[in-house]
Amino acid sequence: MAHADPSSELATKPLGRLLLRFAIPSIFAQIVNLLYNIVDRIFVGRIPEIGPLALAGLGVAFPIILIISSFSFLAGMGGAPLASIAMGRGDNAKAERILGSACVFLLAMSVVLTVLCFWAMRPMLLMFGASEQTIGYAVDYFSLYLLGTPAVQLSLGLNYYISCQGFAKTSMMTVLIGAALNIILDPIFIYGLDMGCKGAALATICSQAVSAVWIFAFFFGKRTVLHFRRQYLRLDLKELVPVILLGLSPFFVQVTDCIVPLVMNAGMQQYGNDYYVGTMTVMFSIEQLLRLPADGLCQGAVPIMSYNYGAGNYARVRRTFQRLLTVTLTATCSAFLAVILFPGLLARIFTPQEETIQLVSQVMPLFFGGIWAFGAQMACQITFMSLGQARTSLFLALLRKVILLVPLALLLPRITGSVFGIFAAEPIADTLASATTLTLFLRKRKSLLPVSSGETSV
Repeated sequence: MAHADPSSELATKPLGRLLLRFAIPSIFAQIVNLLYNIVDRIFVGRIPEIGPLALAGLGVAFPIILIISSFSFLAGMGGAPLASIAMGRGDNAKAERILGSACVFLLAMSVVLTVLCFWAMRPMLLMFGASEQTIGYAVDYFSLYLLGTPAVQLSLGLNYYISCQGFAKTSMMTVLIGAALNIILDPIFIYGLDMGCKGAALATICSQAVSAVWIFAFFFGKRTVLHFRRQYLRLDLKELVPVILLGLSPFFVQVTDCIVPLVMNAGMQQYGNDYYVGTMTVMFSIEQLLRLPADGLCQGAVPIMSYNYGAGNYARVRRTFQRLLTVTLTATCSAFLAVILFPGLLARIFTPQEETIQLVSQVMPLFFGGIWAFGAQMACQITFMSLGQARTSLFLALLRKVILLVPLALLLPRITGSVFGIFAAEPIADTLASATTLTLFLRKRKSLLPVSSGETSV
């Protein structure tokens, strides 16, 4: 029995239902991914006698692991929109060339990253905060984790090529399978086999390996529209360079997500104290939680906009953007109301300490003062990515954190002489970045999405 091509539905299904169909699996996958990221720390932190030190070792390795995983975005998030645009044009051969080049690039990059990280492991872990007491646990975890880098890169990067074809639920299952297996294997390896930190790392790489096998089984199966072709499994620079250029945007977003906390925590320590550092940790966790709905909606909109842009159906792209902008602004305005009305309740999700809860409740309305506008930045930035606008996407990725947030976080506390200058940097950066992004999109929309005669523009 032949399977229906879900990519054709991207051009025909009602937009509201279609966006919801893609967004719900994406939101669910991101929630599962959050659990994936913390489950190792939950189990390791409860190892008898060494739990706190082992947990600190994992905490040191975690930002480096996030940076390594961000390299998968170069080929995954950079290539999937371009593959979807090609499919919209009816050029599946080009989409398969992109897929083949991305697969080889992910494998090659994983080898390079593994070698470099093994070579610079101890200095790198010490630079990210390891001490003589925790470096051993960090090395135990990180050295074994590195052996699974190929599986991690392939499972993360290639999963975007499943969702770009319209298989949102299959893409979600990739994440779900890995997370569920990790939760099962963690206690077996950590406690049952008494492997400690190495057991946590082994559980993670085994889980990612199974996710990678699941992905390859899909691409060699009958349901997929795009297939691996032997002649396309090579580093085709003609296809790969645009992919990497577009992928630089989410790559730098992820990398700066790891670097910005280091900068802000250093400022909190300099102008405040340990309680302020703890407050930032809670705040970053709350930010991840509050952004989940809007992030999921944006990821769900990518294949719809990319496919229809490739097909020349600009009116449908504009309508998708209008829906997306409305719902992301609704989500971020709702998040703003939540932090104003229930700061203490949100803080209690992440900490039981009353001192930290009181401090978080005091500074949260300031820190999240610009999140209401951030929905506009998210909708416009993902639209530029979906349409293959590499340079604009890269500029916007750097704008909020690198160009605005980091300098403001360094400058404002010096000007004000207060730690609250660091908290104020976030809403200023959010508001300026959102206004700039929306203005840029409105200026470029006519050239990117020309209006046909008899049709009204956005």
